[in-house]
Parts: sequence; structure tokens; C-alpha cells
Amino acid sequence: MTLAIRYAVPGDEATILRLIRDLATYEREPDAVQATEESIRDELFGEGPQVYAFLAELDGRPVGFALWFLTFSTWTGKPSLYLEDLFVDESAREQGVARTLFRRLAQEAKARGCARIDWAVLDWNTEAMAFYERLGGRRQTGWQPWRLHGDALDAMAAEPS
Repeated sequence: MTLAIRYAVPGDEATILRLIRDLATYEREPDAVQATEESIRDELFGEGPQVYAFLAELDGRPVGFALWFLTFSTWTGKPSLYLEDLFVDESAREQGVARTLFRRLAQEAKARGCARIDWAVLDWNTEAMAFYERLGGRRQTGWQPWRLHGDALDAMAAEPS
């Protein structure tokens, strides 16, 4: 078994979209994906990309991905790496793929001078929580996730100055 982690490159859009759809199915939201190959190409490989992905390949076959971007911590005065998604095909689980992806993320964070890696986990995904705890990750308390989207985002953007 040969496991390789590499940056996603142009031409990987269909693979990334497949993995995103598989993740959405796993997260019980199979119809929620609005991303397209074109939107992935534009955001990951267009001019001035602000989102990145690593692909995990087992014996040359894509079996997982980590999609991430940079944020900034005013408290540390340094960037943070935000892991948006980490997913491994069911057929490749328990083979070290997720841990190797996370190790590559940690290496990227250190290379970019990041103070930390942040991510979110669905409250029912105890398997993922246990995995992150084994890595040394810790649940954060005190902060609640909030979101402005859809009609509320449109209305806010349209408010007069």
C-alpha cells in the first residue's frame, strides 16, 4: 500500500466534487451540495485562490481530501489554518489516511507561520471527535458558531449606508 498526499491541481475538480458529494452523504445532507466542477476550478485554481485542497491517494487512487483556507487570529497576531472539510472514503478508512492528511495540514500550518488549526465537527459525529482527540485536538467551549446566509445575507448586503 502506497499512500501519497499532494496538493490538488487543475484537472482534479471532478475528484474533489465526488469527495464533497460523498462527504455530504455521510453528513446526512446529500442534496445540499451546490458546488460544481466550474466553481471548484474557479475557487481553487483561479486567479488569487484563497482556498486549497490536499488529495490523498492510495496506490494512485484518490480516497480522501482536506479542504482548507487561512484565517487570522487577532489574539495571536498570526494566521490560522481553517480546515473546512476532511473526508476519507469508507473503503480507505482505518489505514492511516486521515491521520496522514492531518499531519500534512499541520506541516502546512507550520510552514505558513500559523499559530493553530481550527475546524468544526457535527455534534453527532462521535467517531470524528474521538479521532481528533487521539490527534491531540481539543473541543473549544465558550464560542458558538454563527452564520449569516441566504436571504439574511442578501438583505444585509443591500442595506443602505
